[in-house]
Amino acid sequence: MTEEFLHYIWQYRLYSHDLVLQTGEKLEVLHPGVHNTDSGPDFFNGKIRIGETLWAGNIEIHIQSSDWKRHNHQSDKSYDNVVLHVVFRDDMPVFRSDGSAIPTLELDGHYNENAWKNYLCFMASRQWIPCETMILRVDPFIRNAWLERILIDRLERKALLVEQVLAITNNDWALTFYRLLARNMGFKLNNQAFGMLAQSLPYPFLAKHADDLFQVEAMVFGQAGMLGSSFTDEYPQKLKKEYEFLKNKFELTPIDAHLWRFMRLHPGNFPTLRLAQFASIIHHSGSIISELFNSDDVNSYRKLFGAEASEYWNTHFVFDKPSAPKRKTLGFASIDLLIINLVAPILVAYGRWKRDTAMIEKAVDLLMAVKPENNAFIRKWAEIGVAAENAATSQSLIELKSQYCENKKCLTCAVGMQLLK
Repeated sequence: MTEEFLHYIWQYRLYSHDLVLQTGEKLEVLHPGVHNTDSGPDFFNGKIRIGETLWAGNIEIHIQSSDWKRHNHQSDKSYDNVVLHVVFRDDMPVFRSDGSAIPTLELDGHYNENAWKNYLCFMASRQWIPCETMILRVDPFIRNAWLERILIDRLERKALLVEQVLAITNNDWALTFYRLLARNMGFKLNNQAFGMLAQSLPYPFLAKHADDLFQVEAMVFGQAGMLGSSFTDEYPQKLKKEYEFLKNKFELTPIDAHLWRFMRLHPGNFPTLRLAQFASIIHHSGSIISELFNSDDVNSYRKLFGAEASEYWNTHFVFDKPSAPKRKTLGFASIDLLIINLVAPILVAYGRWKRDTAMIEKAVDLLMAVKPENNAFIRKWAEIGVAAENAATSQSLIELKSQYCENKKCLTCAVGMQLLK
């Protein structure tokens, strides 16, 4: 038996209702109380009737009643207002700090044993998710309502990361956007290098020259450590010369070029190309903050990140190595990932900052207008029979898998609780 399962039994009243205390008195549970996940009694403000007497107070739950003494609750005044001790097995009487006895309810033999068996199966499961073969039995209304709930949890957790950067930048939204854009432009493999680039290249320096794409590229590639070699092409030679001037002007120190990862990447995802696209977005970013908060249509957001890399990159993926001519803009899938992982969290953070729930609703609507991600998580969910209709659903499914299924938090998951019942 586990305390977590006893909490679940108590909270959702999965016990027989002819309850009798260890003293033989009849117990009626009017309200189990509010589950407390912090320190102190397990449930606050419960209401019970013992015999003819109504009691209101806190409720503590243990596997054995002797755990009360083992946890030293008898000396802790914060447990003096406990009106009921719920245990799996009663092995000794317990008392408050003033010596008064606490009524005890033993649940052994008085709870839904099928729920316990299902719980043990979930905990022992080696499937991709514990309820992999059972999840489709859950009412779609319950499942979808839970996915909507945890989408907000995911967005708010991502918004906290935005708020951390905002605090570092003294509430400068333009600088915050710049740093987060850099991280996201690196996607998975090069996000750390992009983050270090943004740290090493102050945004005001870029903003000062933002109207000149060539100078922006010179600073971006120079700070990325990619202009330290000798080049045969004229364009990188000019970039290198311009960077030397700007480097001395702003007293810049580039990061190590070895931080960038090219291995096993499609050429369209090479960091050189992402840096060129990043420079182009900065070049066109004059009103991007205003557009970020005021746009309502998903296509408007796609245009924000649809800037094209400079002409040199139409025939190159890296310096000095020509390739077949092709315009180098961010693909739709990459832009949608920026909307999912950058725009939506920033909108939620801004909404929290301004206390404007409309911004949070806008973020959700935006995700509903974007196609779902195409990654291993979402493909596996589809195999199980739970397909993502849009990015809002795919983000919820990623949250469900990473925050609940992988940690086997079935007792705090609406899907798991429904199946256990």
